[in-house]
Formats: sequence, C-alpha cells, structure tokens
Amino acid sequence: MSTSDCPFPKLHPSQLIRDDAFFMSLAYNRAIDAWRVEEVPIGAVVVHDGEVVGSAYNQVITTGDATAHAEMLAITQASRAIGDWRLTDATLYVTKEPCPMCSGAAMMSRLSRVVYAFSDPRMGCLGGATNINDLPEAWHHFEITTGVLEEECRSLVQAFFEMRRAENKENKSPNLIESEYDS
Repeated sequence: MSTSDCPFPKLHPSQLIRDDAFFMSLAYNRAIDAWRVEEVPIGAVVVHDGEVVGSAYNQVITTGDATAHAEMLAITQASRAIGDWRLTDATLYVTKEPCPMCSGAAMMSRLSRVVYAFSDPRMGCLGGATNINDLPEAWHHFEITTGVLEEECRSLVQAFFEMRRAENKENKSPNLIESEYDS
C-alpha cells in the first residue's frame, strides 16, 4: 500500500444536526483528501452563518509553499466568499491545533471561534506549546473548543506518519518526514 492509498473512510455526517461534530467531520474529510495526494492529512473548514465558506487541506508539498496550510487556505477562501477579511462571525474547524502562523491568521482575521480536534504540544499555539489567544494586549480574542473528533483526527495523522516511515525504511531512504504528532 502506498501513502496515497488512505485506509481511512470518509465520514458521512447527517445534515440534520449541523453541530461541531458535523463541521469537524467535513474538516476530517478534507484531511483524507490531503492524504490521498500525499500531503500531511490536516483539513480545515470555515463556517459563517451556518454555511461552509472555506474548505481546504494542507498543500505545502504540492505547492512548495510553506504557508499553504489548511487553515490559511480556508481562511483565504472564506474572506473571498463573504467579501471581507474580517471573519468576525465565523468559526474555523481544523483537525489539529493550529501552528503559530495559522493561530496568528485566526486572530488577525478576527474569527469568533476556533475548534480543533487534537493538541500539538510542540508547535500548537492555542494551548499546546503556548496560547497566543492569551496575549493580554491583543485587540482580538476568540473562543477555543478542543477535542471534537479527537481520536479520529489523531489516528489519521499518526497512521500517515507510520506509513511514511515504513515506506522510507522499505526504500532504504533516510527518514524524510518526521512526525510531531506521535504523542
């Protein structure tokens, strides 16, 4: 099995209950899309007035752009969709705690809420390694919710890196991808 063969099925949440689990399921499905193109499986959606206005997965490897994280791409899409860079009534759902860049973008775009599935103790900046939302002098703060579909999202990322390490070992290649999500 190659890395592009994702062994995880997509989720099919009911449209009847559009709660945090529903929207995180959509982000999870985007993470599976990332896996299928051999990107780190992180997905994100932005919801405004109950509708998805941004949806993306990591594209760092594909684009050769270190800023092409799922959160950054989804925030950009959402801003274009609503016609304003201020996402004051929007929620970002992401399968892993945002890094410093993405946490900063969440703050700068004035999101009202960020929901993430699992923490990143090394690079997460909404409670893992640090929390930029706690900056006392910051002009904007947002609500943070964690743990939504935590096990599913963590398992997806861990399995991806386990498979990459196995492929590298099989090909006698140096380990080209390290995982900070093995906790």
